[in-house]
Amino acid sequence: MALSRPALITLTALAPVSWGTTYAVTTEFLPPDRPLFTALARALPAGLLLLAVARVLPRGAWWAKAALLGALNIGAFFPLLFLSAYRLPGGLAAVVGSAGPLFVAGLSALLLGQRPSARTLATGAVAAFGVSLVVLRAAGALDALGLLAAVAATVSMSTGTVLTQRWGRPEGVGPLALTGWQLTAGGLLIAPLAFLVEGAPPALDGRAVGGYLYLALANTALAYWLWFRGIGRMTATQVTFLGPLSPLTAAVVGWVALGQALTPVQLLGMGLAFGATVAGQFVTRPPRTPDRAAKVLAEPVGVRDRAAQALAESVDVPDRAAQGGRIEPARAPVGVPRR
Repeated sequence: MALSRPALITLTALAPVSWGTTYAVTTEFLPPDRPLFTALARALPAGLLLLAVARVLPRGAWWAKAALLGALNIGAFFPLLFLSAYRLPGGLAAVVGSAGPLFVAGLSALLLGQRPSARTLATGAVAAFGVSLVVLRAAGALDALGLLAAVAATVSMSTGTVLTQRWGRPEGVGPLALTGWQLTAGGLLIAPLAFLVEGAPPALDGRAVGGYLYLALANTALAYWLWFRGIGRMTATQVTFLGPLSPLTAAVVGWVALGQALTPVQLLGMGLAFGATVAGQFVTRPPRTPDRAAKVLAEPVGVRDRAAQALAESVDVPDRAAQGGRIEPARAPVGVPRR
């Protein structure tokens, strides 16, 4: 059953909302100073669980694609994000991360041929500014390594998001399997780094076990499945505009659960960032033009047939009532063979 657009956006938004609880869970439930082990505990068990449920492994070129996507979205992103969070003052890492829609807009133009509109760029800037009002605090000098790590983390996740949409999924493979591939690949990449830098795993009490179970199941397995599912049904830019919900959720959780105050400036920033997130769901989709049909004809035969079918299905079908209860099949462009 196909989801309505509001339902699809809401379900996808649950991913960054869940990620916004990571800080509170980490500080209140988990052992201190073990960011890499926490990243490993989030990614690898979740990936193996999803693989066991989906029972589908990559084939052919998808071994390399899954490994690259896993490195970009998980294996490189998690360590870089933690490194930037530890070395940058006052939530600056979150501000750099909130610029993700701008990175995705640029990468979409480069890799997907989707030129960003002025509205998209302006909305992305407002989102980043709003998040900055929420999370920035007065602090000392910037750390060059931390800033570089924050930018690299944002570029890594943005590139993974765009490539996930560019490559789609193999035929017959659902988002559950694709998510499992990426989490497993990313977890295997983090594992040697975690043991090399932090040593053996820490001793865990019941509180820590509960925290890690939450991070692995809800915060990672479920959240990333919803995220990659959304990428497959929305544009990369629309999905990334949901990202600012993560620092906004972190601020709300800190206020509700940890007793942290929210100033009028922070409330203003939350309003701006949330408004930009909503506006980002209405960015204009790339128009269907005759150039698209020309590109279809230039493709190899196998690819051309599939593209022609997708193009034919995108043609508006007359209303059923106007057809007397019968809907005529959409016609492929002239010169494109049908199966």
